[in-house]
Amino acid sequence: MLFRFSLYGFLKNQRYFEPFFLLILLDRGLSFTAVGFLIAFRELVVNLLEIPTGAIADVCGRRASLILSFLAYIAAFAVFAEAASLPWLYAAMFCFAVGEAFRTGTHKAMIFTWLRLNDREHERTKVYGYTRSWSQLGSAASVVVSAVFVLVSGDYAAVFYLSIAPCALNIVNFLGYPREVDGERSGASLGAVVRHTWRSLRDSFRKPGLRGLVLESVGFEGTFDAVKDYLQPVLSAAALAAAAHGVSVERYSDPQRAALFIGPVYFVVFILTSLGSRHAHRFCEKVGGEERAAGRLWAVASAVYALLTIAAFTAPGVSDSGAQEAPRAAGFSLGGAAMIAAFVALHVAQNVWRPILISRFDTHGSEAQGATILSIESQAQRIGTMLIAPLIGAAVDTVARHGPGGAFWPVGAIGATIACAFTILARARRSRAPLTDPADPRP
Repeated sequence: MLFRFSLYGFLKNQRYFEPFFLLILLDRGLSFTAVGFLIAFRELVVNLLEIPTGAIADVCGRRASLILSFLAYIAAFAVFAEAASLPWLYAAMFCFAVGEAFRTGTHKAMIFTWLRLNDREHERTKVYGYTRSWSQLGSAASVVVSAVFVLVSGDYAAVFYLSIAPCALNIVNFLGYPREVDGERSGASLGAVVRHTWRSLRDSFRKPGLRGLVLESVGFEGTFDAVKDYLQPVLSAAALAAAAHGVSVERYSDPQRAALFIGPVYFVVFILTSLGSRHAHRFCEKVGGEERAAGRLWAVASAVYALLTIAAFTAPGVSDSGAQEAPRAAGFSLGGAAMIAAFVALHVAQNVWRPILISRFDTHGSEAQGATILSIESQAQRIGTMLIAPLIGAAVDTVARHGPGGAFWPVGAIGATIACAFTILARARRSRAPLTDPADPRP
């Protein structure tokens, strides 16, 4: 089953459009503010559907939920490929959100069920980190394929069509999952779904351990999801800076120039994030348990967002129309390089954080509520993204038009503010009601 779990992650991340997604939206005439609202719409739809779909997965069958999820992804990618107006982009994003709602939490719950059935619960962080590392390797492979394709074709749109085939292969993969990983079912009636959802919601907010973890997810994951794609316009600006320095890229179109930089950088990012996920359990062991590891990662996030703020202030990157303009050579060569390094560090930190967080949730949840509680966590995270993404987009557009400094410094400033605030809150929460950390041998 480890092979099938890893294959799921590898195929799931064959989203060839992802390294270019923000650039594709800008290329279709959207401002950063409009992009932020499109992302917020996605998070809103997922939030409306996620807890019920998680409950449906627990009560009716997780394998069926995953198959429905990937059918929705296929529909979304087909619409994205042809969407030329904002209404069609929203329609595509709706289909994508349906897929996310049926998927999130469900597969992780299947992994943890399999671990329980095989008496390997003590390996939660290790096994989930291992399978997640294959997801990141899948992303590394996909960015090579997508970059080569964009370089050859000079066009972004067809990468959506390329993303359909791995979805179909993953559906075949799900058909080979054993029935046991569907978990315990309590019946498929509507009343059962409602009761199951209510119990999971109640436990998530009644139990101090679960409630605190939900808040941490909002702060760390919600912020990261809102800021991570801003690496793409930074790399596109780097491509223009390279042309200004005399590097021979003038003969390429804008998408091709972006691919020249996005491909190698994202490949390195995903290799590093794969290593981060795979060795998250070792990081926990080294620092003395999952709770201490989470505290260290909060401190790292605060420092990296602060670095991003300072670096971005010195590296102008976008015009008031939302399209990239050539930055000042000296400013970008220093500030821009630091921005890229900061984004890479955030990606790595998030992929160390995620296996640790999921294992902490499993510690405080129950088997029967596994997918539902993880869906509640994901929903809370998305509420954070839904609120933060439009705020960041509007701030970037405003600073790009009126200054001061480079357009992207609000990305780091908002991230640093949130990370510092949640660091303080998390420490205060742990001091009032310490979480039990079974993996922590220290008193």
